[in-house]
Amino acid sequence: MSKEEVKVLCIWQPDERLKQYLEEGLSDYPQVKLIIPPDLEQKTLLELAPEADILMGWRPTKELLQTAKRVKLFINPGAGVQHLISLFKEVTKERSITLVNGHGNADNTAQHAVALLLALTNKVVLHHNWMKEGHWRKGDNEAASMPLRGRKVGFLGYGAVNKKVHRFLSGFDVEFSVLRRDWKKQASSLPTLVKQYKPEEFPLFLKAIDTLIVAVPLTVKTEGMIGKQELELLGSKGLIVNMARGEVINEEAFYYMLKEKNILGAAIDVWYNYRPEPNEKGEKHPTSYPFHELDNVILSPHRAASPFSVLTRWDEQIENIIRFARGERKFLNEVNIEEGY
Repeated sequence: MSKEEVKVLCIWQPDERLKQYLEEGLSDYPQVKLIIPPDLEQKTLLELAPEADILMGWRPTKELLQTAKRVKLFINPGAGVQHLISLFKEVTKERSITLVNGHGNADNTAQHAVALLLALTNKVVLHHNWMKEGHWRKGDNEAASMPLRGRKVGFLGYGAVNKKVHRFLSGFDVEFSVLRRDWKKQASSLPTLVKQYKPEEFPLFLKAIDTLIVAVPLTVKTEGMIGKQELELLGSKGLIVNMARGEVINEEAFYYMLKEKNILGAAIDVWYNYRPEPNEKGEKHPTSYPFHELDNVILSPHRAASPFSVLTRWDEQIENIIRFARGERKFLNEVNIEEGY
């Protein structure tokens, strides 16, 4: 094991509880020093950066990465790295920096995906709102549940999230299909039998299913990959749960296919405008189209990773720091900069 000092610069300020958790997780490696900045001014971070071997946090500036000349590992604690790809493509032309992301939220995200699907099929929100309004036992004529039994569930992407969603749903009497880019990476056994599809078989995959769980990274290949044509292939009985990024599904096509009931319904946790301006009523809606007016949509404000207070989500980051301290250069969840995830 390498005894050389390893300095990890946090480019945000973890609270005392998280700081203690990180320090306890690294306690067997006294050569690892966590650097918590006294403030988050760019000047302060730039002063600390030259000493760092590892940077950990979100949204580094180009100047910070260039100043941190010793850094060989950048840890992005969240799963989404689309905002970092162009920056790291530029910076890594001159030097090698490994970018890793975190899948510590996968359990929570998968749970939320299943909750959204069941809320959609069982019309939970509609009946909840009616009861709040004093309407007792509005029946199936207004909003009948849709049995999950017998449906054909398709997983678009089979990473950490959809693998767990698959396990959660494996007790239901449904058929499963999976489309993933590289089936050679499937090392473990699957919870159920599945029909396997490759990216070039996307149309066949959509025709074979009626319930689509979307959990792919946002890349140049996945942006806009679901448009009007793809939604038509899913069909009028189609349900969609989007846990990926809003831009994976064409916004305009998605809205009008839902409004016109050309697909049956959707549960959406990811959106298109994360800095919406308030309308004349002071309301903020993260889209260009009024999804909130549709009765066949479940709305969720990109909160699948909740609760953020669960500290075990940081175990992957601790493990990667330990591997670095050991002198290893193979890390969990390494990002392929060229592929974008």
